[in-house]
Amino acid sequence: MILITLLPCTGSRAQSDITMATHWNNRAYYNPAFITRTDYLFLYTNVRRQWMGVRGAPEVINIQASQYFRRMNSALGLSLVIDKIGITRSYNPMLYYAYRIAKKDAWTFSLGLSAGLFSRSINGSLFEAEYQLDPSLFYYNKKFLEPDVNAGIEFQNLHFIFGGSSTHLFSLGRSDSRMVITNHRYAYAIYKNDNPQLFTYTLGMQVINKNNLTILEGNASLRIKHKPKLLEGTLLRGPQEIIDLGLTCRSSRQLTFNFGIMITSFIRIGYSYDQSLFSSYYLNTTHEIMLEYRIPARSSSPEVKCGDKEYWYH
Repeated sequence: MILITLLPCTGSRAQSDITMATHWNNRAYYNPAFITRTDYLFLYTNVRRQWMGVRGAPEVINIQASQYFRRMNSALGLSLVIDKIGITRSYNPMLYYAYRIAKKDAWTFSLGLSAGLFSRSINGSLFEAEYQLDPSLFYYNKKFLEPDVNAGIEFQNLHFIFGGSSTHLFSLGRSDSRMVITNHRYAYAIYKNDNPQLFTYTLGMQVINKNNLTILEGNASLRIKHKPKLLEGTLLRGPQEIIDLGLTCRSSRQLTFNFGIMITSFIRIGYSYDQSLFSSYYLNTTHEIMLEYRIPARSSSPEVKCGDKEYWYH
């Protein structure tokens, strides 16, 4: 029932959320409940270049930081999204808050809220129209600024993740505008298995809805680990992730191949390659680079993990 309340019906909009192939590693930009990760200060950034070879194609920069505070059962964070498409550019700085309820070795439930500003500008002087007198085009500059709010929930246990969120809540019930960002609704389910000592795998399904447009997305990923190592005497170091591979398929006729490598125990770099299955965009591929830095936090709570899993909370 809670997930259903996050999926209201609204009128048509013109602008869409950013598209990130690596969101299976970091769901915070569309679900602020994700930031309640207890073991470290989480720093994350990714850069996306879409449809290489197409002038004015989308370019996105996403920067995030968050940390969990045990005494408050809460996490705080911030983010900045810069999105450039053709003659438009948008900035979306946000502050995050999420509250976490947990039962030791069993489950966690998080509620998240992010608030900030959404700014979009149009530079009409960049138009290169074939017909200069086309009445549907304008050649002036325009800026738009409004408050922005996202909300979401997420439940996790040892093997499953369920979540739902709604973004850009101030756009609900607003008439169509080329300047306004659209309200989106997300719902997802993920199965994860950390038990094998040599690998971890996840299987996920997500539904994204924007008015009369619904996109289905499926993902499968594999993280390969080092074997456990004997450090000194009977002290054993658990298996450590070293490489991750992933494949995503979308109903919008896109395939994504993901690759990542752990440079150290806390630094991961990743690369994603998007291939459109539309013949007109077949040669215009999309590339994305991701950097993740996990700094062990003194205020983290080792008491709310499932068993002895070092990073069970995905």
